[in-house]
Amino acid sequence: MISLRFDSSGSFDSEYGISESDIVSLEADFRKLRTEMLETDRVMYDSGEIPRAKNPLDARFLWLPEETLEGYEKDREGSELGRIFKVANSIHDEIDAVAVLGIGGSYMGARAMMEACCDPYHNELSRGARGSKPRMYFEGNNVDNDASASLLHRLTLGGSGDTLAEKRHAIVVISKSGGTMETAVAFRQFLQALEDGLGSESKELLPRLVIPVTGASGKLFDLAGSIGCQEVFSVPEGVGGRFSVLSSVGVLPAALLGLDCIRLLEGAVAMNEHFRTAPFEENLVMQYVAVNHQLSKIRNKTIRVMSVWTKALESFGLWHDQLLAESNGKSGVGVTPLTTVNTRDLHSRHQQHQQGLNDKVFNNLVVESYRHDSLVVGQSARNQDGLNDIAGKTLPDIMNAAIQGTNDALHADGRPTTDLIIPQLDTYTMGQLFQMLMIATVLEGRILKINPYGQPGVEQYKSNMNRYLGR
Repeated sequence: MISLRFDSSGSFDSEYGISESDIVSLEADFRKLRTEMLETDRVMYDSGEIPRAKNPLDARFLWLPEETLEGYEKDREGSELGRIFKVANSIHDEIDAVAVLGIGGSYMGARAMMEACCDPYHNELSRGARGSKPRMYFEGNNVDNDASASLLHRLTLGGSGDTLAEKRHAIVVISKSGGTMETAVAFRQFLQALEDGLGSESKELLPRLVIPVTGASGKLFDLAGSIGCQEVFSVPEGVGGRFSVLSSVGVLPAALLGLDCIRLLEGAVAMNEHFRTAPFEENLVMQYVAVNHQLSKIRNKTIRVMSVWTKALESFGLWHDQLLAESNGKSGVGVTPLTTVNTRDLHSRHQQHQQGLNDKVFNNLVVESYRHDSLVVGQSARNQDGLNDIAGKTLPDIMNAAIQGTNDALHADGRPTTDLIIPQLDTYTMGQLFQMLMIATVLEGRILKINPYGQPGVEQYKSNMNRYLGR
């Protein structure tokens, strides 16, 4: 059963929003598209008989969570998930940090999970306070000289203790082909640094401390064989990079951090079941897409702002930006996704959002409960700040007032809003969120009559970059 809730009441208005009839008008089409996604696409994928208009058909993400959990139940040790748990449960005795190398969908989901589910200062905690789980850093997503050099230096410094584990780190390198420039260059550099740092132990330790996630063939697969990597995990066939967060691409880093990956996948399964069985008027995925699609179509809301009301979801918002932009930004259609973090960005972007060009819808992601006890403003003899009148209020009280006040201000200036309500941040709700928005992206792509899979525009920049490098 899903725990997320969707409130779209802030988008219904005769002057600036849409009507209930606008939503109901999509019901028949959405029911057909649901059948197409869940049944027709599966038959096409399994048979390999894919029409040109649907090629590529990277639809396996839809049934991957069930497939992964079933595989684990059948073979606890030999399944992909079982092997991930084996590595995660053993390697923390040998290392204190992990460098995750990947770009786009090969790292953004893992980073989103870390920031949503771990202590925000995880990397600054002592080894004991982390429960011996490694610090985690992300690179290979750029060709920024100083950022890479600084991380290489940080890794050589090791942890704060004197144990061998605190002097060592591991590399998780994620690339289906191994041919993406940013990740390939970073891997060459970080691999050399790791090998040099291990010295005489490199022959023994390098195969354990380099963990590739890649395709069944390709440059990285071959390189992993040359290194003798003891474990090589799969980027599944039929799963595109930006849809791969619930495969080994995202699950391996999550497991290394000690997150509950079973609950992560169970959350995704629950969302699949909800999408499959819930009637249109109660179907969270269908309602979310219907509201946003009709606002873009009827009210020309071409910018879709994901307003996350916690810093912990900033990277999740950036993951969604990539998912939606690369999937549906094609053939001259598709909205522009944009993430804001509030209340922080109310002091940088909000003036333009509220009174600038009226081309935006604001989808709020609101977390209901927090991990820590609520911090009280408190009474003070130093009342120069004038806060004693709210001394009994808490930070969550102020946040709730800010959310309501912001929505009211946006509505007063003719801006539609929706609220996606998250009971608490844990792997179960994150599994629901990831799967919900991946399904929603494909559903909207289909209503736009484009193929949400594939990324032809990105391939053009890669080709041009290689040309300028003289390759």
